[in-house]
Amino acid sequence: MDWGMQNRLGRLIQSDGHCFFLPIDHGYFQGPTSKLEKPGETIKPLIPYADGLFVTRGVLRSSVDPRNCPPIILRVSGGSSIIGKDLAHEAVTTSVEEALRLNVAAVGMSIFVGSDYEYDSLVNLGKLVDECQKYGIPVMAVTAVGKELEKRDARYLALCCRIAAEFGVTVVKTYWCENFEKVVNGCPVPVVMAGGPKCETEREVFEFVYDGMQKGAIGLNLGRNVWQHEYPVAVMKALRAIIHEKASVQEAEGIFQEEKIVRSKGKK
Repeated sequence: MDWGMQNRLGRLIQSDGHCFFLPIDHGYFQGPTSKLEKPGETIKPLIPYADGLFVTRGVLRSSVDPRNCPPIILRVSGGSSIIGKDLAHEAVTTSVEEALRLNVAAVGMSIFVGSDYEYDSLVNLGKLVDECQKYGIPVMAVTAVGKELEKRDARYLALCCRIAAEFGVTVVKTYWCENFEKVVNGCPVPVVMAGGPKCETEREVFEFVYDGMQKGAIGLNLGRNVWQHEYPVAVMKALRAIIHEKASVQEAEGIFQEEKIVRSKGKK
């Protein structure tokens, strides 16, 4: 691995080998998502606790302070929306030249294994990896499933992650699932957990993150379960403890409750 690639990865993955990324790219297909209508305001109190931001170039330029932000993972795929025929119909929409111009630490794109657009997304991934290798830019593959959330089982996700790794990506982002060790053990590159739909309680979040870390994930890429929560800073502090301090679910709950009390007395 070249120096530039190692340097960029070193910005994102901390010295303990773990990471906590905050995605705010949801608007590229969902539009103004609840609590993310004004992304700059939403993320301002959260930035100190994120190891990286996963974001589109539009929101990066319009809403993220270049003088005060964590390393950037730039979403470079898109082309479909929630009102279109198929969310899986994506292509690469942002060039590697643009990624270099924005001084990002990595780029990310979705792949849709098993969809009608499987071939297109995988060929696009291969081309992106080729181009990024020229300039030492890590690629994060996002194992998206579009509207078919029932596909979120270990057999399917292990297939997606292994295919992405075979195409040469640096990191894979995928959903947590039961028997998550089967996903991690079959993937020769680091795996970062995605959050998915918002959970009912913060304990649910702490439990799946703890389980995933115990089973070999290097970290987390969590959005809605953070910034849609009433106490997002408290959630982030608790999750950071699981990821970077090996805290248990019970310890994370304690951190959350303590921070919640502090925040409830002032500004959330």
